[in-house]
Amino acid sequence: MIEKQTVQLMQKDLTGITDHQVTAVLNLMADGNTVPFIARYRKEATGSLDEVQIQAIEEAYHRAEALQDRKAAVIKAIEEAGKLTPKLSQQIQAAAKLQDVEDLYLPYKQKRQTKATIAKARGLEPFARWLLTFPTGPLTKRAKQFVNSAKDLPSTQAVLDGAHEILAERFSEMASVRNWVRGYTQRTGKIVATVKAKGKALDEKGVYQQFYDFTDRFKGMSATRTLALNRGEKEKILTVKVTIDASAVMHFFHFKLIGDRPESPATAFIEDAYADAYKRFICPAIEREVRGSLTEAAEAQSVKVFGQNLYHLLMQAPIKGKVVLGFDPAYRTGCKLAVVDPSGKLLATAVIYPHKPASPRQRQAAAGELTALLERYQVTMIAIGNGTASRESEQFVAATIKQLPRKIFYVIVSEAGASVYSASQEARDEFPDLHVEQRSAISIARRLQDPLAELVKIDPEAIGVGQYQHDLPAKAMASEVDAVVERAVNQVGVNLNTASYQLLARISGLSKTIAQNIVAYRDENGPYTSRPQLKKVPRLGPKAYEQAVGFLRIIGGKQPLDNTDIHPESYPVAKALLKAAGVAASQLGEPAAATKLAQLDLAQFATGAVGMATVKDIVASLTHPGRDLRDNMPAPLLRQDVLTMEDLQPGMKFQGTVRNVVDFGAFVDIGVKHDGLVHLSRMGAKFVRDPNTVVSVGDIVDVWIVSVDLQRERIALSMVAPQD
Repeated sequence: MIEKQTVQLMQKDLTGITDHQVTAVLNLMADGNTVPFIARYRKEATGSLDEVQIQAIEEAYHRAEALQDRKAAVIKAIEEAGKLTPKLSQQIQAAAKLQDVEDLYLPYKQKRQTKATIAKARGLEPFARWLLTFPTGPLTKRAKQFVNSAKDLPSTQAVLDGAHEILAERFSEMASVRNWVRGYTQRTGKIVATVKAKGKALDEKGVYQQFYDFTDRFKGMSATRTLALNRGEKEKILTVKVTIDASAVMHFFHFKLIGDRPESPATAFIEDAYADAYKRFICPAIEREVRGSLTEAAEAQSVKVFGQNLYHLLMQAPIKGKVVLGFDPAYRTGCKLAVVDPSGKLLATAVIYPHKPASPRQRQAAAGELTALLERYQVTMIAIGNGTASRESEQFVAATIKQLPRKIFYVIVSEAGASVYSASQEARDEFPDLHVEQRSAISIARRLQDPLAELVKIDPEAIGVGQYQHDLPAKAMASEVDAVVERAVNQVGVNLNTASYQLLARISGLSKTIAQNIVAYRDENGPYTSRPQLKKVPRLGPKAYEQAVGFLRIIGGKQPLDNTDIHPESYPVAKALLKAAGVAASQLGEPAAATKLAQLDLAQFATGAVGMATVKDIVASLTHPGRDLRDNMPAPLLRQDVLTMEDLQPGMKFQGTVRNVVDFGAFVDIGVKHDGLVHLSRMGAKFVRDPNTVVSVGDIVDVWIVSVDLQRERIALSMVAPQD
């Protein structure tokens, strides 16, 4: 049973989601249901929450549980020390943030020996408490009473120094003070960066030049700037500090600790103590905290950006039914070619030498060898990797296909991570007799045919669609990657008879071992003809079957419903709908069948556990069997000719493909060697705060050239047409 207090704690992180929905999701997860399964097949229970919302609930639950666990641990520790009061216990229980709990715990936390603890051990705590009464008599007179050479208190000054340490530590550990200073720093503080004495020499390319003399409000810092400053500081190029108005902090201390009390000999002493507490303890600690929170927020934002970009990359429209030639460019070792059929099966490989330092004879022969492959296998698409020699290879391909009588197009394909996969055990198992570069050419071709099926084989962190992704926490990245890939694969669904085990392993409820067993069973017994056959696969139990089966398609099987995303538990409803519409299962996908299904009164089928949301999903699946969400995504931009940066002039209009989206804009491929940047200030006629609200990876956009810097190889683009 999910505790009510945990649900209430979660709500601060969730917007537009009710307690009932939170509880429903958590209970479903406790029963072993996955995020994709809940989103697709338990809409009645959750109120039709999507995968992102369900994932947010799961993450909020883990944070709330961690907070509750920490509260329990802190209360137990203080109780064991014999210092827990009902009021303190209530304050800890009511804390909504982990930092609030730590602030309350700080005075009771076991700490290493400090000057204050030594002074307490020497018996000076009563004297320090006396000072806080703001006495009217001289301090030295009372201090003399504590002079004790045996306790290393040989003079009144030693007594006063010890009391100072006790008060400074006490003031620094006041939760209300820390909370105020933290909030004030976050509201008004500034991040200031300067270049170190030897920083410019270390920053040879001027990467951090904009931060050599940099100031920005804490609240205005973007994720990219925060991570850039952190990296510049780590590389010992920059010095980064947090600055605030310290006089305001002193005013707060005075109000908090002295207020309107009459002047006392202790007043100046207490003022010195709180000024020292701020300088030595509070200021450095709060600076670490706020910079840590700034970094944490920047990392969370960057992980989110990576996830969004990865999702759109995975969901790019596939090129179906085409024979594709993968072209892995290189200079000295030659360009590796691989031809694959429409299903991705390898047909042929070759190596050609169209670039120097190859001999003139080899370069002359290269065009003929490429043409022979294109004609022999009737290739219609060429996928060119964007790595070394890509530019020259694009020119070579464009010149070659111009000479052919039929139309052949090429696409520049990102090969990020392809070399990693090509050297992996999985690639060696599939193509044991091929070189790494030849496997890479196959991967490039398959990426164009079906980006999702190929990219799931590659470590997503090697794909390069984020900002400062290698600086991000590995655990958070892995969690986001798993969630995004799982969401994409399950939204699309997979062909049970052609999917690789890597793709199957991303299906709801399936592990790598079960996925391998599914493929092994297929290899041993031939293609699957019905979904229930999965029950015969070793280690695929009832729960795994329930979670996975709806996302697995069988084309041309015994049961036409098996080629839809309708779960077998809903087959009775689907059959009732078909019967009421007068449609045979064999007619699914025909326009006439869709028309009949559209005329049904669905309310009569929405009964019990099967609500209207599920009934509508079933009808949509019956209307479009074997549907692929990616068919609605922008198709790759096909090219037949090539441009250079020297060809570009301000004002020229191009169509381009969005390759990456970051906080400050988007990088767009317009067909030259380097992607151009559309800064967020040029993404629309109105102010754009978040580039992700305007474009996504894979989008085809119209852009205009703003400027070209040939020396720095930079292209500035605009998505707003220039005014005449």
